[in-house]
Amino acid sequence: MSSGRGIVFHPDPILRQKARPVAKIDGSIVELVRDMHRLALEYEGIGLAAPQVGASLRIFVTCPLYGEPPRVFINPKLVLTGEIVGDEEGCLSLPDIRAEIVRPPQAKITALDLEGTEFTLEQSGLWARVWQHEYDHLEGIMIIDRMRPLDKLANRRALRDLERGPSRSTHHGLPHLRDKDL
Repeated sequence: MSSGRGIVFHPDPILRQKARPVAKIDGSIVELVRDMHRLALEYEGIGLAAPQVGASLRIFVTCPLYGEPPRVFINPKLVLTGEIVGDEEGCLSLPDIRAEIVRPPQAKITALDLEGTEFTLEQSGLWARVWQHEYDHLEGIMIIDRMRPLDKLANRRALRDLERGPSRSTHHGLPHLRDKDL
């Protein structure tokens, strides 16, 4: 049964709020996570944060890719290391907008799973970048905040179109999954 949740697009104010910690993992959280995984796969994303589906909660999910299972991260904490490197990123809440974003290459994350059990993972490269991108959403930060001025200029038309409220049905026209569709 579908909850009717969908992807929230820029400039929706929920994307700019700092998300609230999850106090209790109950049936509504399990349903939210199920919807988040479904939407991330439907829109061919790698990850999705709760604010991107209209829930201001500190949760994000990642999809099964490159041998990694689907995961949920509840109330995550990140520790980042390494000299920053740039790589292209996109965002499901910012369709048709891509830019080089600089981030540290290594991340250690501690979070809760759906059973409320704490776990810690360490990754570098793509998964470290995905975690940082999704964690940014929990802080009310988007890739447009991290873009270089030249990338903002290159994406200004797509941003302006989003801010004017385009037809949301065009979002299904995303190109096939690329490494950085977060």
